[in-house]
Amino acid sequence: MEKACCKNIGSPSLVKALIHRYSPKRFTLKFILVCLAFAMGVLAVMNLRKPGGSDGIVRKGIDVVFALDVSRSMLAEDIEPNRLERAKQFISKMMDALPGSRVGLVLFAGKAYVQMPLSADHGAAQMFISEASPDAVPMKGTVISDALQESMKAFGDRDAKYRAVVLISDGEDHDEEAIDLSKELSKRGLMVNTVGIGSPTGSFIPDDSTRGHKIDDETGVEIISKLNEQELKQIAANTNGVYVHLENSDAAVKQVAANLSQIDKKVTGDTSLMSFSYYFWVFVAVMILLLIGEQLLPEGKKPATR
Repeated sequence: MEKACCKNIGSPSLVKALIHRYSPKRFTLKFILVCLAFAMGVLAVMNLRKPGGSDGIVRKGIDVVFALDVSRSMLAEDIEPNRLERAKQFISKMMDALPGSRVGLVLFAGKAYVQMPLSADHGAAQMFISEASPDAVPMKGTVISDALQESMKAFGDRDAKYRAVVLISDGEDHDEEAIDLSKELSKRGLMVNTVGIGSPTGSFIPDDSTRGHKIDDETGVEIISKLNEQELKQIAANTNGVYVHLENSDAAVKQVAANLSQIDKKVTGDTSLMSFSYYFWVFVAVMILLLIGEQLLPEGKKPATR
């Protein structure tokens, strides 16, 4: 059989001289080494890792979503410098009072949007808060129910007993669903703390385009925005939260933080801040050694000694 194959390839004596050192075992071993090196390369590209030991950052706290009203009425100046800026100051101080918690940000006016998902990166949250303005939500009006729904979505499927919403608004709601929705949220274990900002007597809303005050398109009368405490108080009461009228930021922070402290805390690991041990270099080293071994291993048998 072997002779017949040699005749088909060429001169039997020439073919025999060419393959006399061929070793199927060595060829197979070299092939296995190449396959193993390829597998090591794949594992290196996967960048396998595990959380670091003592240097991994683990935080103990709760998940808090701040729902900030950025409607035009928040530009009213019945509280200096205006309602929106004071609300931003309040949120910044609240985050300082919650160092171990994850925070998220929802901006709302006539529509609500998740501006920042839950994260332990308070620095990023501060940046988003500082840039919040009525231009972030072009739809006019104030729909608190939409803000509550978006806040709930921001939590995902996390355990309800560790979640809370801090809603900051002047309470001028253009929708009547917020009260009913708060009762539903209470059944799902969500606490909503509300912060009213503004004065019951109200104030004019600045209009940058005319450098005057906002005017009602139908009546032609200057609009006066007033704080609607009743709805905000009812939402807080329905969800075991607390209502605070924002006059002194430090006092308001202390009151809301005290209510949040009643929520059971949990240990949360934030992978964005955690340190990891990486093992790609181990697989790269093994791959290189396998390739070197494959190159150094001869394909044929050792020549016979005379």
